[in-house]
Amino acid sequence: MARPDKAAAVAELTEQFRSSSAAVLTEYRGLTVAQLKTLRRSLGENAQYAVVKNTLTKIAANEAGITTLDDLFNGPTAVAFVTGDPVESAKGLRDFAKDNPNLVIKGGVLDGKALSADEIKKLADLESREVLLSKLAGAMKGKQSQAASLFQALPSKLVRTVDALRAKQDEQGGAE
Repeated sequence: MARPDKAAAVAELTEQFRSSSAAVLTEYRGLTVAQLKTLRRSLGENAQYAVVKNTLTKIAANEAGITTLDDLFNGPTAVAFVTGDPVESAKGLRDFAKDNPNLVIKGGVLDGKALSADEIKKLADLESREVLLSKLAGAMKGKQSQAASLFQALPSKLVRTVDALRAKQDEQGGAE
């Protein structure tokens, strides 16, 4: 029979896996408490970084329907549960790992899809959701103004053509 404290820990971790849009597993061996505090701050407001027990976390992940992470639960493990923009948290992990080589990104999961450590680094290279949306909006606005000027050009070209024909007819009428 499982101890109540372990069952509660598994239930809490299961809920965190289910409510997170992404989870990134890291190895933190050699980091000080102060460095871990700095890392938690660098992840942003929408991420929670927790040092976890491998066996309990593996059970919780499996209960949440995530079985692709089973091979990563070895050695000292911590999980960054991301509820907001995963790009921001991935950038925080990548930048912290550059300055602190003791932090090793093992892999993770994004919307149920397994990610390798390299894929997480590629995710960190993306621009934030807000930047991508603003670029999309700018591109759409540019296309709309191009279409508007195109639609405006057709009637004005027609008017200039009719005026030119009228002027030509007036010249020919006055020459006779």
